[in-house]
Amino acid sequence: MTNMDALDLARWQFGITTVYHFLFVPITIGMSLLVAILQTAWVRTGRPHYKRATKFWGKLLLINFAMGVVTGIVQEFQFGMNWSSYSRFVGDVFGAPLAIEALVAFFLESTFLGLWIFGWDRLPKAVHLACIWVVAFGTTVSAYFILAANSFMQWPVGFTSASGRAELEDFGAVITNKILLVTFPHTVFGAWLSGGVILFAVSAWHLARKRDVEVFRPSFKLGLWTSLIAFVLIFFSGDTLGKVMTETQPMKMAAAEALYETAQPAPFSLFTIGTLDGSRPIFSIEIPGALSFLATGTFTGKVEGINDIQAQYQARFGPGDYRPYIPITYWGFRLMMGAGALAALLALALLWLSRRGRLPERPWIWRVAVWAVVLPVVAHSFGWIFTEMGRQPWIVFTQMKTAAGVSPSVSPGTVLVSLIGFTLLYGVLAVLELGLMIKYARKAPPPEDEQPEEGKLAFAY
Repeated sequence: MTNMDALDLARWQFGITTVYHFLFVPITIGMSLLVAILQTAWVRTGRPHYKRATKFWGKLLLINFAMGVVTGIVQEFQFGMNWSSYSRFVGDVFGAPLAIEALVAFFLESTFLGLWIFGWDRLPKAVHLACIWVVAFGTTVSAYFILAANSFMQWPVGFTSASGRAELEDFGAVITNKILLVTFPHTVFGAWLSGGVILFAVSAWHLARKRDVEVFRPSFKLGLWTSLIAFVLIFFSGDTLGKVMTETQPMKMAAAEALYETAQPAPFSLFTIGTLDGSRPIFSIEIPGALSFLATGTFTGKVEGINDIQAQYQARFGPGDYRPYIPITYWGFRLMMGAGALAALLALALLWLSRRGRLPERPWIWRVAVWAVVLPVVAHSFGWIFTEMGRQPWIVFTQMKTAAGVSPSVSPGTVLVSLIGFTLLYGVLAVLELGLMIKYARKAPPPEDEQPEEGKLAFAY
C-alpha cells in the first residue's frame, strides 16, 4: 500500500468521526437556549407546565450533551495520531483558541450544567435559572473558539511561517478572522434551527396522541417560531457568507455551482444532471443571475469559473489539481440549503394550521412534523461536508495541502484498524443515543412535585 492509501484512510476516519460529532453540537447549542427560555417562563409566571417542560427537554439536552463530549474528545487525539505533520504546522496557532475553548467555555458549561442538574429545589430560583443561561452562553462561546481554529484553515491570518511552521503573531487577527465573523452567526442560527425542529417534532408526537397538551402546545409553538426565525437569520447570514467565501475562496464558490467557465451574470441551478465526473451539465433548471447575487450582491456580477481559477492557482502555487470533487460540493451545497428551507416551510405551514389555539386533525400532518427531525441533521451534515471538501486540496488554505498533513510514520494498516474500530464504536454509540433519545422523548413529562428517590443523585424527575 502507498502513502496515498494512508492519506485516504485518515481522511475517511476524520470525516466520519467529525460529521458524527457535529450531529450533537448544534442540538446542544440550540436546546440549551430553548430550555433556558422555558425555565425563564416558569420563573416569571409560576405556571407548572413550564417547569414540567423544562425538565422534560432538559433530560434530552443532557443525553445529547454527554454524547457530544464523548465523541468530541476523539477529534483532538486524531490530530496527533493521523495528522502529526498538520499538527506540527498549525499547533502554535491552534493552541490558543482550543485552550480557551477547553479551559473557559467547556468548563464553564459543564460546571454550571452540573449545578443546574443537582440544584433543583436546592438553589434559589433565580440562581438556578442563571445556571442554565450560563450553560447556553458557554455552548455558544465554545462554538466561537472552535470556529476560530477552523476559520484559520479556511483563511489563515495572524501568523508567520518563516520557520516553516505557522507561528502565532496576532491572536486578535485569529479571533476576528473575516471567515469567523460570518461563519459563527451562521452556525449558531443553524443550531437554533436544530433545537426548534426537535421541540416541534417531539411535541407533535405527543400532541397527535393528545398527551399532556398543556405542556407540549407551548413547546410546539416555541419550536415552530424558533425554527422560522432561525431560518430567516440563516438566510441573511448565508448571503453574507457567500460574498466572503467568493472573496477568500473563489474556487469553493465556483465548485458549489459546478461553474466551469467564468460567467457574467452567473445563474444558480436548482437541479442539474451532469456527467459522472461533474465536468459538464446534461440537464439543468436554473435561476438567471442568482449565483451572481449570492457571490457579488448584484444580479449582473461576474463569477469566476473553475477553469480560470485553476489556471490562476497553477501559476501561483505550481502544477497540480486545485479543484475539489465537484459532485460533492455541488450537491452538498443544495442539500444543506434545501433541508433547511424545507424545515422552515414546514414550520410556517404548522404555524398556520395551529393558529388561534387550534391543532391539526389529520394524522399525516403530525407524522410529517415528527419526521422533520431529520432535516436539520441533513442540513448540518452536508453543510459541514461542503465547507471542508470545498477547501480541498488544502488542509490550510494556500499554506499546506492535505496530502502533506498526514502522519508520515503511521502505516495504512494502523489507520485502517483504527478506522474500523472507531466506525464500529460510533455505530454502537449511535444506536444507544437514538434509543435513549426516543425512549425519553416518548415519556410523559414529570409531574411538577416529583421528588427524587432517597439516596439517588437526581435531576428531580
